[in-house]
Amino acid sequence: MPHVLPEPGPLFELLADRIRRVASEQWPGEPVTIGARVPSVTSYVHRVHLAGREMFAKNSVLGLSLVSVLRGVAGDGDRVRAAQAAYAMSPTSLLAREAAQLRALDTAGIRVGRCVGYRHGVLFTEAVNGPSLLDLITKEPARTADLMTGAVRGLAALQSPAVAAAVDAAPIAERGIDTTFRRKFNGISGRAYVCRLGVGQLDERTRRGVVAVLAAVVTRLLKLRLTPAPGPRLVVYGDLKPEHVLFPDGPDEHPVFIDPGLSRGGAHQDTAKLVSRSLLTVLTAAPVHRAAPVVEGIDAFTQDQARHSSRAERGMWLRRLLVTWLMDSVNILSTYLAAPAALPLPEHARAVVDAATALCTVLDSVSANLTAGTDPDTVWRLALASVTREAVR
Repeated sequence: MPHVLPEPGPLFELLADRIRRVASEQWPGEPVTIGARVPSVTSYVHRVHLAGREMFAKNSVLGLSLVSVLRGVAGDGDRVRAAQAAYAMSPTSLLAREAAQLRALDTAGIRVGRCVGYRHGVLFTEAVNGPSLLDLITKEPARTADLMTGAVRGLAALQSPAVAAAVDAAPIAERGIDTTFRRKFNGISGRAYVCRLGVGQLDERTRRGVVAVLAAVVTRLLKLRLTPAPGPRLVVYGDLKPEHVLFPDGPDEHPVFIDPGLSRGGAHQDTAKLVSRSLLTVLTAAPVHRAAPVVEGIDAFTQDQARHSSRAERGMWLRRLLVTWLMDSVNILSTYLAAPAALPLPEHARAVVDAATALCTVLDSVSANLTAGTDPDTVWRLALASVTREAVR
């Protein structure tokens, strides 16, 4: 019998119903209103209004992305429903660990969208209103370096004992860039996955070009193995996207962080994620005349992060950052290109799909230079020039 993919409608109804029931159990007698759904390719998220207070309710399906679930990675609809019922009760589920991490970050003095409650697989967090780092960079490109530095400073207490203990007890390692990349592009299944990317989203000629480049880039990256970074394995935020850094009190005040994916890793990892998604913004969202100052700001921020390293250490760090940036870009582009038509995408996801050819041009150039053994400083300069060129084309 052919494999039957889960249907989005029934799955989403199941998840919305669980949010309603869990909210009623968590706050019995309180008026709970389920608001608009927040488009996401990872978790199922709704705005929730409780007695005049606005929150977000998040539900994770088996710890997988919604794209993976709807592609049938976890089986058909009946199998997903049965497995999800057990998964939601697990004390080690993804959102149970995220709840613990939010509490630990709050205890350490790092400003977060606080955990309001966690029950039966549903995580409730306070709503944080204000511009994101992504919004501010787009609006004030000349301040890019300062804004990114402010985001990193907001995580100054990340190595505190309370956070380290929470991470060592319940890390969220599966959100790591390298882990995700090697899971997606492993062996025959990985090659088959790449070949189907963009079906129904790109015209066939464009799609074939994108697939050909991604296949070559993936092959190069699998060969560019990263040796473990020297020194202690630090606590890393893990999902430090510009849209996960909010400034409700203004750009000069302490930021608020959402959606942590804390684990242990190298010192380059958070910088790489922040740089990767900021450069993606240049290619997809920044007005043409603002592309150059944003790229210059990203460069200044990156150089500052390695200012205390020796020349040799800096070269190794920069190479790791470059490889991790490429992996992250391939991860997110492939996720968006694999999304079924029935899954509503965030606004920026559509922009990434529309810029797939330009992004692939950058990925191809940078990965080829790395594979050729070019000096990391030179690769970095050429990479930034490629991003700027594609952004203004």
